[in-house]
Amino acid sequence: MPTKEELMQITPGELTDLGICPTCFNREHGGAIYGDNADKMLYEDEDIECFFVGAPRSEGHMCISTMEHYHDMSEAPDCLNEKIIRFAKQFMVIIKDVYGCERVYMCTMCDGPNNHYHIQLIPRYSYEKRGSTNFVKQRKAYIYDAEKLNKVRKAIEDYSENL
Repeated sequence: MPTKEELMQITPGELTDLGICPTCFNREHGGAIYGDNADKMLYEDEDIECFFVGAPRSEGHMCISTMEHYHDMSEAPDCLNEKIIRFAKQFMVIIKDVYGCERVYMCTMCDGPNNHYHIQLIPRYSYEKRGSTNFVKQRKAYIYDAEKLNKVRKAIEDYSENL
């Protein structure tokens, strides 16, 4: 088995191929793979974390990830899946409002021998073609936008306080 230092030099896909969940590895090693995502974090509690994706497929692309490791939705308890779906629905409304997109697609693809259950919310704008190709759009650099980030954070905080 490679050392921690060697593992930090390989891609998330290569970690997955070794049976190591990149999300868990990242958490256990202080953001060693994906870096500090404090500027992307939208909401966090004991069950889930919600954040903008560091290499988004479109502006407003976000992720909801479980705090505990599950390989996919089928392993997670129903109450956690229900919570994720409720938050995803609310985030879809918020993203459409804040970003002005036409639709927000939801997908999960926890692929590989040891991956971490998460869903992604990918906005589609009116000038983009409809359809499944939106799930594989070219990734872009994340652009920090404090105003939009704070609007999304505030809206989800308001939502979570009323649960």
